[in-house]
Amino acid sequence: MNNDEFEARLQELRPRLHRYCARMTGSAIDGEDLLQDALVKALRARAEGMEVDNLGGWLLRIAHNTCLDFLRQRARSNVVPLTEDMEGGGAMPEAGIIMAGFQAFMQLPELQRCAVILKDVLGHSVEEVAEIAGCTPAAAKSALQRGRAALHQLAGQVADARVPLPTTANRDRIARYVRFFQDGDFDAIRAMLAAEVQLELVNRLRLAGRDGVNPYFTRYAAEPKWCFELGAVEGRMAMLVFDRHGTVDKPAHFVLLAWQGSQLAGIRDFLFAPYAMEAVDWIRLPAAV
Repeated sequence: MNNDEFEARLQELRPRLHRYCARMTGSAIDGEDLLQDALVKALRARAEGMEVDNLGGWLLRIAHNTCLDFLRQRARSNVVPLTEDMEGGGAMPEAGIIMAGFQAFMQLPELQRCAVILKDVLGHSVEEVAEIAGCTPAAAKSALQRGRAALHQLAGQVADARVPLPTTANRDRIARYVRFFQDGDFDAIRAMLAAEVQLELVNRLRLAGRDGVNPYFTRYAAEPKWCFELGAVEGRMAMLVFDRHGTVDKPAHFVLLAWQGSQLAGIRDFLFAPYAMEAVDWIRLPAAV
């Protein structure tokens, strides 16, 4: 496999890897960060001469270890040893398990979470689960059964969407940014930009500086299908972007913003990462308090 084929395969596997990272960490946003870290590690290993027969399994193993490092750094109190060998039965998988929200998965111990995601969301065998998780097949099977049973019990519990508690100034800034998008006043948005503003079009490119970022707004201005609302994603205020030709029940993607005082310092747009919306926690917010 040459380098172009390798990178094309990485792009093909990216949504699948994101499903794993997002559910392991309980966040589509953190999941994307960790996915990027995992892909950098994979590209570095490739450059150093690493060759693998099962690219998908190898990438999942890298993503798995990257998620574990993140979770352990976060020092969550409910983490159990990954290789804990558990016994017992559980419920059979159901369609609801695949669509379970991130917060439901986060209530499972690591190995149970890993096993259910790999088996019931991504379709791996128990043997593949054991190889990726670094445990015995018996431990993987037991964790899968227990995880399924726990998610079955959690299925009837509806968690409230996380609502941010921003400062008045921050809320006003973001609301004004969304209003300018709604009005098509991109010159007003450009006037908000910090000199060294950073733009990340997730899964596509990065741009820096006012001149570098300007074409981003030009392209949005030329595309009439998008409409914009103030909202929150995983407890962070965001601009929700809806497709006029698609469903109005769920955003097509979202945009996160970072500020330096009154100036816009960072834009993180998930336009080219629609997989991040798969089970993300989001909510509309009123434009004014």
